[in-house]
Formats: sequence, structure tokens, C-alpha cells
Amino acid sequence: MAEAQIKELISFLRDKNPAVRQIALENLLPFTAKESPNRSIFFAGLRSGGLQGGTDNDVIRSLKLLCRDNLAVAHDAFRALVNLSDNPVLIPSLSEQTFVTFIVSYILNPQSTLADLAAMLLSNMTSSPTVCAALLSLNISAILDATSSTGYYAVDSRAGTCIPPHPYPSGEPTLLPALPLLIEAFAKSALPEGADDTKQKREANLHFLSSVFANVSATPAGRLYFVTPRPANPLVTDGPLEYPLSKLLAFTEHKDLIRRGGVASTIKNCAFQVHAHKALLSPETVKVAVLPSTVTAPGMDILPYLLLPLAGPEEFDLEDQELLPEALQFLPSTKTREPDQSLRLMHVETLLLLCTTFWGREYLRAHGVYQIIRALHEDEKVDKISEHIERLVNFLKRDEGSDTKNDDAHAIASALAPARPQDEDDEDDRIEEI
Repeated sequence: MAEAQIKELISFLRDKNPAVRQIALENLLPFTAKESPNRSIFFAGLRSGGLQGGTDNDVIRSLKLLCRDNLAVAHDAFRALVNLSDNPVLIPSLSEQTFVTFIVSYILNPQSTLADLAAMLLSNMTSSPTVCAALLSLNISAILDATSSTGYYAVDSRAGTCIPPHPYPSGEPTLLPALPLLIEAFAKSALPEGADDTKQKREANLHFLSSVFANVSATPAGRLYFVTPRPANPLVTDGPLEYPLSKLLAFTEHKDLIRRGGVASTIKNCAFQVHAHKALLSPETVKVAVLPSTVTAPGMDILPYLLLPLAGPEEFDLEDQELLPEALQFLPSTKTREPDQSLRLMHVETLLLLCTTFWGREYLRAHGVYQIIRALHEDEKVDKISEHIERLVNFLKRDEGSDTKNDDAHAIASALAPARPQDEDDEDDRIEEI
């Protein structure tokens, strides 16, 4: 199709006839693919370089509006924006506050038919640290509603694929922080293996929100958010506190690769927060603060969630079994390890990060990490993972002296980086934030 014909199709995206809009968008969608030679048409007139106002062009403005249209049109509009959002030049346009508020509100509404596509789009958008910062401070308008499965109605979620409740909830809208609601929605949209899923009341599984959390936690402010005590129930501000990361931990062995991968990335990123190591590892029965804060919340007890994906069906003698966290004792003969090698590596890297403090090393030694890692090493076929396991073993088995007991947070990078000549810079060998 010639460029002139594509531009003519774009003009029909605002047609009053929904059938015309659908046909135009259906024919335009293939040109949004990365390999399309005419893809640049969609970026004409957009500016790059931060979040700026007024950067929409006609086609992007139309696609954003069409996300609120009927099912067929909105589906293709979301898909088009997901395809195009790999280009950073589009981020300022997508990050316009009204659109971000709609996307987040739409994801939060259990009745949203296309919430998974919206979550995929938000995942691409949060590849920009500026968007992550905006999400951390975003509030959405909501009406508290005891009849809703979520306890509230997100006012700005209204769209052709998400009709308002009937009867419409009474009461005045209030502003609620968006990120705690997204975490809550993610945790309740796909329960862990073996859990009772009869409470699932959403149209979407929201797996791609895990990638959003991974992107947010790759920023310093995002990491701090996940290891700062917050109300366990985002609708009850004076209720019990918990660390937001704790809501994600149960999914490290979920059947969906996207979900468990994003969660693994988020955990690893949070492990860069050295002052949070005690809160990350301590059991839920112990209340811990993350310095310099003095606010305490139950420990997150992340160790079982890191070790279970790395554990196989091996049998240990009774002495070693007693060292292991309860969830890893006497695993069945059918137990299998995480099949994805990038996730196995990520969990080993997280354990390495937890070894950067003396307290962390002592805790790992006392809770059977060496036993699990030794068995993993015997079974591991990927050289890079084996090398990281060997570095982890060196941390766990070394003698501790006065020099190693004095932890230096600034030495993390050198402690974890493999030895190399001064002029080498192989980034593949480093532990990086995801």
C-alpha cells in the first residue's frame, strides 16, 4: 500500500460511522509492526526528549481516543499503540496525564475486557524512567463502593469495553494512589498454583503488570517504594502496614512466564537496596524497619520464594533438611526447577546481592542456601549460571574476618563483578537491574 493510501486511511479514524473506523484501523494495524517500511508515518511530527505537552499528531491522538471505542476498534487501537510504543519518541504523547489516568483506571476496573492489552501498553511506557516517576505519584479518581469486588469504582475507566456499574455508586469521588491499587489488582487477578481461584472476578489476568513493577523498581525511587511500609489495604490508610513487595512474592513459581519473570526482576531490583536486606529476609513474625526510616512492618521472608524455583527433587539428610525453610523440606520426587535459564540466573544473582552484607551471608548460611545451591550446581547445564553459583558458594563458604564483617555498601559492584582485565567491559557478566 502506498504512503498516500495509508494517510487517507488515517483520516477515517475519526469517522462518525463505527464500521468505517473499524475498517480503517483494521487496515492500518499491520503498518504499526516494527518491520513495516511505512511505520514512520505514525511518528511524523512527534518530538523526543522528555515528557512534553502537545506532542500528539493526528494518528496518535486518534488511536488514544479509539482505545475507548467498541470492542473491535478498541482492541486494534490498543494493539497499534503497543506495537508503536517500543519507540521512545512516542512516550511523551502516551504519557499525557489524561491518557495515563485512563489506562491505569481501565486496568483497575475488573470489568475491563481489554485490560491485558492496557497492561502491556503500560509495561512498554514504563521503560521510560520519567513515566515510572509519574506512576509513583499518580492518583486516580474513585468512588468507594462496597458492592464492588474491589471496594471502589475507578471513575475514569469508562469506555465502550468497560461500561459503568448499574446502579452507579453513590458518594463523591476521592483520590487514591494508583500504584498500591495496581499491586492489589495484580495480586488478586491470578492466584498462585493450588489456590482457590473461585474469587477471580476479573476479565483479565494482568500478567504484564509484573513487567510494570520490574520497570518501576529499576529506578531508585521505585525500589524505595517497594521496601517502604504501606497500608496492607490501600483503601484503609490507618490499617496494618506491610511492605508492597510482599504481595508479589507468591508468584515466583506461577505457571505464566511473564508473571513470574517480572516478579523475579522486581525482587532482584529491590535486593540492590542494601538497607532493606534484613526486611527482605526476616520472617513475617518479626517486624523490621528499613533505615533510615524507623517505621516497622512484618519481614518479607523472601528466601523460600527464591529457593523453591532453584530446588529439585533431591533428598537431603535430616541435618541438612532442618536447615532449610519449612517450604523446602521434604519436597516431592516430582519437584522440578525453574525451566527458564534467565530466571534461574536472576534468582542466583539475587542471592549474590543478599550476600553483600555480613548479616545476609549469615542468614543464608543458617537457612540451607548452600545445600540447595550445591544440588543446583550438580544439575546446571548453563555455564554462566554455574559460574554465578560458584561465586555464591565462595561467599557462603569463606571464612569471615574483621574486614569482611564490616560491610561497605559502596563495594557491592566490585564484590559481584567477575575478575577481568582493566580494559574489559563485558556487561553480560555483571549483575544489572532489570
